[in-house]
Amino acid sequence: MAAPEYVPEPAIRRVRNYESNPWRPESWRPVRPGDEPWHQPTGERLGAPGPDQGYVYVLARWFEGHLQLAHDENEQDALVGCIGVALKRASLFGRAPVVHDLTAALTIWGFLGDAPPDLIAYRQPLFAEVANPQHYAEQRRIVDLVPEDVLRLTPDEIAERHRADWRSLLAV
Repeated sequence: MAAPEYVPEPAIRRVRNYESNPWRPESWRPVRPGDEPWHQPTGERLGAPGPDQGYVYVLARWFEGHLQLAHDENEQDALVGCIGVALKRASLFGRAPVVHDLTAALTIWGFLGDAPPDLIAYRQPLFAEVANPQHYAEQRRIVDLVPEDVLRLTPDEIAERHRADWRSLLAV
């Protein structure tokens, strides 16, 4: 608010400039109950956090109607199971998921074609009813069966190894 005319003003006004926050002598420590000590924990069924992971559901819609399924397989089960693998791949590279992550996951499990009968027989009990949110442990099992070194390959290398021997892509 402006000051009235009769209020005296200093001849030289002090110019405001940047001032940093007060210095803290000690470093930050994870002392609150929810703080993780120094790193993201890793292990079985802990997942793979990464940025903007919800975008994978937009990408999954691109594959609806294009998956090659056996007679008793469900498209939603296949997509949900492979979404976890795609998110794990994206988080290994420290980025949001892209279409190549989902392509790699669907190729590993043989949903984009050329799935041998023994792979279909292996994946059917793994993917059965996995789209149900109560089946988180089964979703994590599907993700944990794919080793990190496989996920670091390009989608073309994954497809080539899938054609040669699909078992080399899984920790069976």
